[in-house]
Amino acid sequence: MRDRLILLPGWGLGVSPLEPLAAALQGLDEHLRVEIEPLPELESSDLEEWLDELDSTVPQDAWLGGWSLGGMLASELAARRGDRCCGLLTLASNPSFVSHEQWPSAMPGETFDAFLAGCAADPRMTLKRFSLLCAQGAEDSRGLSRLLLGGAPHTTAPVLMNGLELLAQLDTRQALQAFRGPQLHLFAGLDGLVPAEAAGELLVLLPDVEIGLIEQASHAFLLEDPHGVAGAIQAFLHESGDD
Repeated sequence: MRDRLILLPGWGLGVSPLEPLAAALQGLDEHLRVEIEPLPELESSDLEEWLDELDSTVPQDAWLGGWSLGGMLASELAARRGDRCCGLLTLASNPSFVSHEQWPSAMPGETFDAFLAGCAADPRMTLKRFSLLCAQGAEDSRGLSRLLLGGAPHTTAPVLMNGLELLAQLDTRQALQAFRGPQLHLFAGLDGLVPAEAAGELLVLLPDVEIGLIEQASHAFLLEDPHGVAGAIQAFLHESGDD
């Protein structure tokens, strides 16, 4: 179904950050069906369990996309589905969220560990801090942060913790290399969570896919400029599609 795009949201903030982008995409192409699939609410951080859950709920033979953690999960699901996925797009989504020897352009491990400890102690305050980091680099970072936090669902602490633990262990490099369909990966130049250098690293890993860097933008660039992002995605879908 080349006219169907499923978008997966990031950690903790629910589906609302993706809604303006979905509306902008629909406005550009009336034949495109854009659906936002909430992340599973699992009391487990096992990747296979998350993928099994998504595989059972996300329609087959569609384009898969996602923001941040959602993009990482979309990458893994695309690799699992192979030819049953039309193509993949990720937004502010690092192959590895936490840095390691093979992937240095990511969040330092000690910073992430402090984040994890903060979530265990006070999930709501951690979500507030997270929304501020998402909006860092935006023209109106405070307003954007309030918007992100205002739309966040009341997720239980164990589900939030498991999502973070999953984020810490994910490394999608193998999945991205295994998936043979068209790929678009967009990064932000002023991202407070995913270093802009990750775009260049990914280009070395995947020289044949489309990778873009939006210079003056935050981690939440899809909410800063939904119409601009929708235009880039629509051009990618059009070029990669059958038409």
